[in-house]
Amino acid sequence: MTFNWKLPAVAVTVAALLTAPAFAQDITLKLGHLANEDNPWHMASVKFGEELSALTDGRIAVEVFPNESLGKEIDLINGMQLGTVDMTITGESLQNWAPMAALLAVPYAYKSLEHMDEVASGEIGDQIKAQIIEKVQIRPITHFARGPRNLTSNRPITSPDDLNGLKMRVPNVPLFIDVWKALGANPGPMAFSEVFTSLQNGTIEAQENPLALIRSASFNEVQSHVNMTEHVRSWIYLTIAESTWASLSEEDQGAVMEAASRAQAYERELFNESIAADRAYLEENGMTFVEVDGAAFQAKAKDAVLANVSDEIKPIVEGLFAE
Repeated sequence: MTFNWKLPAVAVTVAALLTAPAFAQDITLKLGHLANEDNPWHMASVKFGEELSALTDGRIAVEVFPNESLGKEIDLINGMQLGTVDMTITGESLQNWAPMAALLAVPYAYKSLEHMDEVASGEIGDQIKAQIIEKVQIRPITHFARGPRNLTSNRPITSPDDLNGLKMRVPNVPLFIDVWKALGANPGPMAFSEVFTSLQNGTIEAQENPLALIRSASFNEVQSHVNMTEHVRSWIYLTIAESTWASLSEEDQGAVMEAASRAQAYERELFNESIAADRAYLEENGMTFVEVDGAAFQAKAKDAVLANVSDEIKPIVEGLFAE
């Protein structure tokens, strides 16, 4: 008598596979963004993926695409609305759909990083997020800080009176142009790629950007002072497509939010380290940091800011200035 052991063995193996816990990844989320691999936003995105994988026993993986390799910011937002992209990092660009997103980067609205965090995490932040979910169909799950913008020049500037027609480059944003005019400067839009040469040959005398960009663009070679105007403090959101969010179980949604919270804490550590490192580098390479009369700048900028914001957010901005 012979026995066929092979068939029962196969049956047992199949049964084991069907009843075993699903530890292999079931979902892969595509997260595209514009930053490079050295940027804290990218490192925090990778951290988010690692934490989410750990929290879900590997069932949910996150594939991160830096350097616009999955598309530019607006393309990614459109992809999330269409269901072809799961996640991105985005900010005030969302005001194209949700006007309250303009609050993410209003000049002189936030007096400190702590004040900004308080607003982003509070009632106003909840209103912004609710409108983004409704109007854009993407869901902010945490926020990351952005380095405050500072004015560079070849002389110290401590108050608006020191600007005195200073020829400076600003992005092609009407709000920025009008604010700097109100402060007493002579601002003009210019492509960022032209700024270094224009500073070098004297076409312009100053520009404004976060320390990280001042460093990476080597503006220390053509500017001697960083005036700590900190005129724009802003944040940016890590977001997930609402369609992707709705497809997740309540348990997995909780895991996403916990992973996002951990990624935010990690990003803040990196952010603080990068601000300190950028300042140290610029000082070591010849730049002098100048403290300014922030209250004087804010007071003189107020009317120009209010004239440029929408009626929907104007009462909120007025309240922020009054705090």
